[in-house]
Parts: sequence; C-alpha cells; structure tokens
Amino acid sequence: MSYTIHHLRKLRLQRSELAVPGSNPEMIRKAADGAADYIFLDIEDAVAPPDKERARANIIQALNEIDWRARGKTISVRINGLDTHYMYRDVVDVMEQAGDRLDTILVPKVGVPSDLYMVEAMVSQIETAKGFKTRVGLEALIETALGMANVEAIAAFGGRLEALHFGVADYSASCKARTVNIGGLNPDYPGDQWHFAISRMTVACRAYGLRAIDGPFGDFSDPEGYIAGAKRAAALGIEGKWAIHPSQVDLANSVFSPPEKEVTRARRIIEVLKEAEEQGKGAAALDGKMIDAASERMARNVLVTHDAIEQSARARKVPAN
Repeated sequence: MSYTIHHLRKLRLQRSELAVPGSNPEMIRKAADGAADYIFLDIEDAVAPPDKERARANIIQALNEIDWRARGKTISVRINGLDTHYMYRDVVDVMEQAGDRLDTILVPKVGVPSDLYMVEAMVSQIETAKGFKTRVGLEALIETALGMANVEAIAAFGGRLEALHFGVADYSASCKARTVNIGGLNPDYPGDQWHFAISRMTVACRAYGLRAIDGPFGDFSDPEGYIAGAKRAAALGIEGKWAIHPSQVDLANSVFSPPEKEVTRARRIIEVLKEAEEQGKGAAALDGKMIDAASERMARNVLVTHDAIEQSARARKVPAN
C-alpha cells in the first residue's frame, strides 16, 4: 500500500438519488416522503429558462419548510452551469436563504478543477457571512469530454468535494456517441459502451476518497434495463444510481444494498481472519476458499454500507432493505 492514502472524505448513503424538478412543488413534497436515500432538487436541465427563478424560489421554500434530515435523507441542489447567467444567483440565493438546511450542491458539466474552485469560494464566503455552523459539500457531474479528460485532476481538487457523478446523456452528446436511450446500450457496440467512462471515473473517485455515482437511465418503462445497467455499474465499484422517476428508487435501493447472505459472509470473514491472526497466520480458509487482508477490506466495505442502510432505516422508522 502506498504511504499516500486518501480516505473517504464523507460517508453518505447514496444508493438511490431521485432527481426532482424545482418547478414542481408537488413532486418535491412527494419526494420528501419517498424511499430515496438522496434527493437533488433541480434548477438546471429539468427546468425551462422561463421557470428558473420560480424553481429557485420553490427550492428555497422546500429547504426551509421540510425537515429532510429528520426523514433520513440527504438533500442536494443541482445549480445551473458556470457557462450560464443563472449559476451565480442559484448559489447566492440558495445559500443565503437556506444554506444551513442544505447538504450538498451538485455542480453540472464540470470540465476543469477551477470550475469547483469558483463555486467553493462563493459557498465559503456566504457561510462565513451568514455565520452558518453547517458545511455544504460539493458534488461534480462528469458529463463532458473535457470533464472526463480531466477527471483525475477534478477528483484531486479536495476542498468540499465529496462525490463524482457520471452524466451519461450530456456525455453522449459531448462525445457525439450514437445512443438509442439515455443510459441504454447501443446494439452495434459489443458490450457496454459506458464501461470505460464509468470505470475511469470510479477509479478517480476511489483514489481520492470520493463517492462514485452513476447517472440516469432514461426509459423508466424498462425496469429490467435499469437493473441491468445498475448491476454493471455496481460491478465496477459504483455505489448508487440516479432515479429520474419514483419507480426507479426501489430498483436502485435493491441493487446497491448488500444481500443478507453477503453481510453474513462479510462478518464471518472478519471473524475467521481474527482467529487466524491470533494463531500467527496472515491468511485463512472459509468455505474452501482462501481469504486474507484484501478479503477483510472488501468485507468491511460491505458492512459499512449495511450499517449505513440500517441507520437510515431507523431515521425513517422503516425496515432496512
């Protein structure tokens, strides 16, 4: 192991992330009582230009009137891009009027680390000026060719950055990729054409202590396609996925929750290795298979997720999945 280690910057349960347009107050209210771990209230792509100001006001009202944390949810706002004239007002209004009620800001179309620097500087100044005791985190959407080309540098930004998200729709447009459905597979490609991008982003996240989140699957009438895509992403190390429709929330929660059998085995791995260590052994066998220190690290990853799920379930007073 290298002497240079970047530990996880912020642990948050993020199996499912429901996208909710800020222009629809009724959808916002329903989201608060839903099963999603994470919710982002959107002022960007899901909101038409004439509705931006109204959506921003709706979001501020929802942040102040709904106790999202008491419901066991992480609440985020996706601001408009730095290339628009909406972005600065998004940050100023939301932070000044509800910054102490917000967990993270999702920054779209991040291309270079300095994009995050600008948002971080604004957020820091507003928190200081308002005397907030809370600290708002940042999350970056990697959804352009420029962002993917610089993903390692973006992941290394530090500061408030907690997570990277793969935005497949705009990434497809940026790369001029031929697609048939947002997040779906092109039958002309022999496999999953998003594998490289998701894997590269995930490796950057793990190298610098960030959460790695997959973006949308556009066809919400195709649950099998959603599940298949989520499972492929999970195999690469992704820990959660967007839901653009409430029907996708339970699918994401299921895919990214370790099964009870896996949890039981993780506990057994730790127990058996502890017994082996007491006997002066560095490795052991469990169910006819060798296990070692790497097995323990993987087992602890499973248990951390399981514990976070149970804690969230207690906050919502519902059974854990």
